[in-house]
Amino acid sequence: MSVKKFVVGCFDEETKLFAAVKNVRKAGYKIHDVYTPFPIHGLDRVMGLRDTSLHTAGFIYGITGTTTALSFISWVFTKDWPLNIGGKPHFALPAWIPIMFELTVLFAAVGMVLTFCYLCQLAPFVKKHHFHLRATDDLFVMVIETTAKTNEAEALAFLQQLGAVETNVQEAETGWWLGRYDKDTMPFQVREASV
Repeated sequence: MSVKKFVVGCFDEETKLFAAVKNVRKAGYKIHDVYTPFPIHGLDRVMGLRDTSLHTAGFIYGITGTTTALSFISWVFTKDWPLNIGGKPHFALPAWIPIMFELTVLFAAVGMVLTFCYLCQLAPFVKKHHFHLRATDDLFVMVIETTAKTNEAEALAFLQQLGAVETNVQEAETGWWLGRYDKDTMPFQVREASV
C-alpha cells in the first residue's frame, strides 16, 4: 500500500464548508473527500462529483435475475421434468411471474448492496483511516490530497483563512488493507498477573 500525505481542515458550520469547498476547487487543490456528521444537500455538486451509476447496475442485476428465473423455470418445466399440472401447458408463463419477480428483486438488491460495499470499500476487517474522530459528531472535515506541487504550509494557511477551526497534515495508507482496530489502538498491553 502506498502512503500519501493529506491536508485536513475542520469546519464547525456547513455554510463555511460550502464556501471553502468552492474556493479550494478554484485554487486547484484536489479534494480527497469531505466527511460530515449528516448528509448535506448539494455538497456533491459543489465538490464536482458525477452522478452515481448504482441505479444502472441495479437494472442490470434485475434483468439478470429475470432472465435467470425465466430460463431455469422454462428449462425445468419444458425439457427436464415436464409435468401435466391440472391441464396447464408446459410453458405456463403467468404462473411463473411471481417467481420471476422475486428473483428479479433478489438479484437487484444483493447486487446493489455488494456493488455499494465494493465502491465504498466497506467490508468486515477492512481498516479505514479516520481523519478526525469528531467528523461523525459535530465537525465538517475536508481532506485535501497533496501532490508533488502542493505546498503544505500554504494549504494549511489557506484553509485557516477560509474559516477552518483546526488544520493538520496526516499520512494515511490508500486503498484496502486488512487489520483490526482493537489491536492497533489499544492504549496498553494486557499482561497476566504473576501469582
